[in-house]
Amino acid sequence: MIRRLGRLLPTLVAVILAFVVLVPLSMMFTVSLNPDEARIQISLGTIEAFIPHVASLENYREVLSDPHQPFLRYLLNTLIVVAGIVGTGLIVNAAAAFALAWGRGPYRKAFLATVIAVYVIPGESLVLPLLLMMSRIGWVDSYQVQIFPFIANAFAIFLFYQFFSGMPRELIEAAKIDGAGLLQVFFRIGLPLSMPVVSTLAILGFLDAWNSYLWPMMVTRGPEYRPLSVAMAAYFTSQQAFWGNVMAFAVLMTLPVLIVYLIFQRWFVASVMSSGVKG
Repeated sequence: MIRRLGRLLPTLVAVILAFVVLVPLSMMFTVSLNPDEARIQISLGTIEAFIPHVASLENYREVLSDPHQPFLRYLLNTLIVVAGIVGTGLIVNAAAAFALAWGRGPYRKAFLATVIAVYVIPGESLVLPLLLMMSRIGWVDSYQVQIFPFIANAFAIFLFYQFFSGMPRELIEAAKIDGAGLLQVFFRIGLPLSMPVVSTLAILGFLDAWNSYLWPMMVTRGPEYRPLSVAMAAYFTSQQAFWGNVMAFAVLMTLPVLIVYLIFQRWFVASVMSSGVKG
C-alpha cells in the first residue's frame, strides 16, 4: 500500500501543478474569444470565466488591426531585441567563461569573484545609473539601449564556467599541441560540447528578454522601438480595462514563447538530466 502511494504521489503532484498552470491559461483563452466586454466584466471572478460560451475572433482582429497600437510592429521590435540579447549574449558569455576556465593570467580568479558579486546585486538598483549613462550617449528610444546593457550576464558566465572548468584537461592540451589557439579551441571544442548549457540559457534568456518590462518602459517613447510587454499596458486606462483585447493580446504574446519552448524542449530536458550525472 505504501509503495503504491509512493508511486502515485509524483503523478498526483504533477496533475496538481498542471492544473494550477492550465487553469489561468484556460481563462485567458476563453475571455479572449468573448467580444462582449460587459459580459466579461460580469463573469470575471466566477466559474463562467473558464467556460467558453462564444467563439469569436473579434478581439484578435481589433488587436491586430489597431492603428494606434500596431501589434506587428511591437512583435518585430521584441524579436529584434530578444535575438540581439540572446544570440550575442550566448557567444560573449561563453567566450568569457572559457577564457576564465582555460586562459592564462592572475586576473581570472579576481574576475570570477567579480562576476559572482555582480550576480547577487539586484538589477533594479542599477536601473537609474544605467539610464543616465544611456541618456548621456544618446541611446534612449532605440534598439541598442534595450540590447547592449544585457548582453553580458553574470549567471550565464558562471554557468558556462562551471561546464568548461569540468572539461578534461587532456582534450584542451591535445588541441593546443595540434597548434590551435585558445579562440580556436573555444569554437571547435568548447562551444560545440556546451550545447546543453547553450540551450538552457537560450530558453531562460529568451523568457527573461521577452517578458522584460521595467527597462523598456523607461527607455522607449513610442511604437517605433517599444516591445510587446510594454505595449500591452496601453489597454489599461484610468476608467476601464478592456479585458477582451488584453487577453487576446496576451494569447498572441504567449504563442511565440510556447513555440520556442517546444523547439528547444528536447535540449532543455537533456541539459537538466545531464546536470545530475557525474563521470
